[in-house]
Amino acid sequence: MGTLWHGGTIYTMEGENKQVEAIYTAGNKIEAAGDEKAIRAAYGDTIDEEIYLKGKTVFPGFVDSHLHLIGHGEKLMRLDFSDMESHEAIKAALAGKIAETAPGEWVIGEGWNENQLGEGWMFDRAVLDEMSAEHPIVLKRICRHAILANSAALRLAGIEEETADPAGGIIGRREDGSLSGFLMDRAQDIVLFETIPPVSKEYLKKALSKAVQDCFTYGLTGGHSEDLSYYGAMQLPIDAYNEVLSEDMPFKAHLLIHHLVIDEFEQNRIEDQRFIEYGAMKIFADGALGGRTALLSEPYSDDPHVKGVAVHTQKELNELIVKARSYNREIAIHVIGDQAFEMALNAVELHPPAIGKRDRFIHAQILRPDLIERLQNMPIILDIQPRFTASDFPWIIERLGEERVKTSFAWKTLIDRGIPCAGGSDAPIEPIDPLLGIHAAVTRKSIHTPEEPGYFMKEALSTYEAIKLYTIGSAAAIHKEHERGKIQPGFDADFTILDCNPFTMEDPDELLKTKVAMTVAEGKVVYEKADF
Repeated sequence: MGTLWHGGTIYTMEGENKQVEAIYTAGNKIEAAGDEKAIRAAYGDTIDEEIYLKGKTVFPGFVDSHLHLIGHGEKLMRLDFSDMESHEAIKAALAGKIAETAPGEWVIGEGWNENQLGEGWMFDRAVLDEMSAEHPIVLKRICRHAILANSAALRLAGIEEETADPAGGIIGRREDGSLSGFLMDRAQDIVLFETIPPVSKEYLKKALSKAVQDCFTYGLTGGHSEDLSYYGAMQLPIDAYNEVLSEDMPFKAHLLIHHLVIDEFEQNRIEDQRFIEYGAMKIFADGALGGRTALLSEPYSDDPHVKGVAVHTQKELNELIVKARSYNREIAIHVIGDQAFEMALNAVELHPPAIGKRDRFIHAQILRPDLIERLQNMPIILDIQPRFTASDFPWIIERLGEERVKTSFAWKTLIDRGIPCAGGSDAPIEPIDPLLGIHAAVTRKSIHTPEEPGYFMKEALSTYEAIKLYTIGSAAAIHKEHERGKIQPGFDADFTILDCNPFTMEDPDELLKTKVAMTVAEGKVVYEKADF
């Protein structure tokens, strides 16, 4: 017995503008997709449910190829500064949180971004110290490669003025050498992972449940996440995933395994579950552009004394990849700066994946023509975040210089060169809504200068290319392109149903008003807009 879906515009993504009239699903699989009359004739005796789509637009289920699912749930539970545009707004929200938190307990906020603040800069620990000396306070920058901590938090972490920068990290200091409270990349680990008390499994389950429910409202039926090394014992997030994802919450999670926990993971022989797959070994090669810790081959244009931070030396990076290969694992490596990208290419060239396997380079924002040439014939797929163009322009031009930006965020060049790409949000860094990523890929408009046209439009994608990132691209990143990412017999019955048709919009800005009418995962309706 099965379900007939009909009465809408159904795009299969098998090719541009490829459509069918109806879909027949049985259980969690697509049995047929094509002419409605033909399907009724072939399956009429087994159709026990019909869903009339009311003219809405159907796509294969959108999948976010790079996010931090539990982190997204935490953002929904915590102070969120990502939409705030002034010091006063941040301080007001923080004051409210402090007032309701018992003295001695940690106060944690998410998402500050100095580039969208009217002041153009972020205050330091002095402001936090004035607000409370009784609460350790940590505010995470939107990129999650920097935090601001108050004196109480620094004291608990044992960070003093004489403390040296850890390998791969920077302890921020004022001009007089005193601690500013800013900790970048591996320096923030001292607070986040070694000082803040570990969370409980119930906390993780609550965050994960909130995240998945939110994903469904945005049409996401799956996501590739990295959570296993951030919450104390590795088994805690694994147990949370096992207990939350189920027939009642059928979200497909593909989990990367951080190199810090890969040995423990492999020794425990942890197997895939129905809704949980384990994939590549995750490595960080550098930091982020916001805090100037992304590793560049030439200095930052707005700070000629800085090139960024190498989280690992070339030798260490090579050794990590050898470890991944010893476990027959692909790698998924965070590379934002061109020098980090080059180091990652060097390592993969020395130690390529097994035949039929493919590594993932995550972000790939700052490239050079010679790196793109090297990349073309390598077994690598790029995990890109189109929404970064909306967040990083125009300030990124001053940071990198106009010449270097010409080959940055070069999504169209990469796709035209035949380099496979998948699309993600990096939530909670960026909003999880895939339509925002699709809009950014097509328009390249900045949220900071909405009145301006798109930046470097030669790198803009077509609507089809942009949607392909979140369907076929995400499936290909994990070798699931023969069962996910298209509406085709034998594929998973996962659908994203929109109230408007992106392919017929005269103005791509209409994407910003488009809503998800229904989300279908495993053949089940998991979200339905109230008026659908």
